Amino acid sequence: MVSARKPVSAPLVKNILLLDSEGKRVAVKYYCDEWATQQSKLAFEKSVFTKTHRTNARAEAEIGMFDGYIIVYKFVSDLLFYVTGGEDENELILSTVLQAFFDAVGLLLRNNVVEKRTVLENLDLILLCLDELVDGGIILETDANVVASRVAMRGADADLPLSEQTISQALATAKETLARSLLK
Repeated sequence: MVSARKPVSAPLVKNILLLDSEGKRVAVKYYCDEWATQQSKLAFEKSVFTKTHRTNARAEAEIGMFDGYIIVYKFVSDLLFYVTGGEDENELILSTVLQAFFDAVGLLLRNNVVEKRTVLENLDLILLCLDELVDGGIILETDANVVASRVAMRGADADLPLSEQTISQALATAKETLARSLLK
């Protein structure tokens, strides 16, 4: 007798949100078509913020069920971190993604205070961090150190030809070369 089992699939993330203390977007990434318009995305963000901003999710992540979605969230300073999954997703996996995002942001900001101002100043790194964590809803990495090192591309600057480096990477390489030549 063959039992009808639900096919097992990889856990999927619906979206990752980083909102400020007023519920405004700082960095968001949607991985599904359930919120097709900008208005529906903003309405979802406002709804989630309204339902969670008064909770005390500072020490550990909180888990909630809103509108048929599992939402795992954590607050620090004036920022609210959210990871959303479907109602059948594993809360622990979503919580692991949230913690990886939270820790990677801290590492990328080089232990500066994680607050809206420093995040906005480093928004490019935050968006790259989101790309390294999840792609198309599929979780790629949950180790914050690996994510942060990929985003920062530590050690990669010396391997790139000067023509392929960004301006900041090229300046850093030039400074290093000048410092080495002066020390000789």
